[in-house]
Amino acid sequence: MLDIKVIRDDPQRVKTLLKYKEVDCDAAIDQILALDGKRRELIAATESAKAEQNRDSKKIPQMKKNGEDPAPVFARMNELKEAIRSYDAQLRETEAAYNTLMLGLPNLPDPDLKPGGKENNEPIRYFGEPHHFDFEPKHHVDLCTDLGLIDYERGTKLAGSGFWIYSGIGAQLEWALLNYFIDTHIADGYQFMLVPHMLEYECGLTAGQFPKFADEVYKIANPTDDRVHYMLPTAEAALVSLHRGEILTEAELPKKYIAYTPCFRREAGSYRSDERGMVRGHQFNKVEMVQFTLPEKSDEAFEELVYKAEALVKGLGFHFRTVKLAAADCSASMARTYDIEIQIPSMNGYKEVSSVSNARDYQARRGAIRFKREGSNKTEYCHTLNGSGLATSRILPALVEQNQQADGSVVVPEVLRKYLGGLEVISKK
Repeated sequence: MLDIKVIRDDPQRVKTLLKYKEVDCDAAIDQILALDGKRRELIAATESAKAEQNRDSKKIPQMKKNGEDPAPVFARMNELKEAIRSYDAQLRETEAAYNTLMLGLPNLPDPDLKPGGKENNEPIRYFGEPHHFDFEPKHHVDLCTDLGLIDYERGTKLAGSGFWIYSGIGAQLEWALLNYFIDTHIADGYQFMLVPHMLEYECGLTAGQFPKFADEVYKIANPTDDRVHYMLPTAEAALVSLHRGEILTEAELPKKYIAYTPCFRREAGSYRSDERGMVRGHQFNKVEMVQFTLPEKSDEAFEELVYKAEALVKGLGFHFRTVKLAAADCSASMARTYDIEIQIPSMNGYKEVSSVSNARDYQARRGAIRFKREGSNKTEYCHTLNGSGLATSRILPALVEQNQQADGSVVVPEVLRKYLGGLEVISKK
């Protein structure tokens, strides 16, 4: 949620920055300012009426003592009581409309981002060299099928299109990737969390996914009561709500968490011929990083998360690039995002395997996540950041394609071998 003071101080700047995200919120901003003005007028009127009511109530004992008739004062107090009731009703209605509009506003992009969408994304660095083969390389679907790593056919039989089954060494390889990610994060001082895979609405609201994207998740109704949960689309939604409604101390920050979860997406994306297999699906595995920081440490935390994601990809030996996203390619709740994109040879380009983002205080405002500095009673909002560390559904295709050999075997990256009993090459049985 945006700071209303920022909107009040310079509404035109807010409108301009949101247009960088290709979102026209001019009418919403004008309505918010009008509702904010009405809200403050109603609050002032209510407080004034209550103050007058208190003053009048104090007069009555003295009037009775003096033999005066308090009936006019009682009449006025009844008028004030009705006025306060009316003000309260108007205030509830006004605040409901105000909150709905405020929750619908995206985060402001950082001013240094280019306006517009993907066409204005900016690669800022490359690592390694693109992969070249002296033989005709296979597509990862064919490699995974030939080597018995993935069972696409039975995955579809069990759950429909957009699902697959890791099988045998394929399942071990997937688990090896997750262990590599988790072990690296723990060594870097991140706290490992295993969170629920079903969340309540407030988690999505805090993360900024709801209300706008509430229809894009899998919902689960409880048959014994009226509760509705949703399957998390990313562990960020759970981790960001860990301290929802809490006031932390300055000494407790930064908080650094990781979580492994499967992620569930109703929309699996496009079905272009070059995206067959497991590049896009309804369920995939991911390790997510989240930080809660002091506002002045926010940029430093962002660079740390980008470095960590890059280091994981480097450890696997992949060629990749880091891309600074244009404003409109950042998600609604994020002020800044860098993508780490790896080369999947069969796709003739790069695919994102990690997205590192800074929400600034946007999520903290939605979830009332605050802190107090040492020696101060004033509360401030934390900054929240997240990054994939990493998602496997594109790592594994890149791994088998980039590491394939002419005989159809696949070389196991050195960092994964200890999780596979020292296995160096996956060959067809």
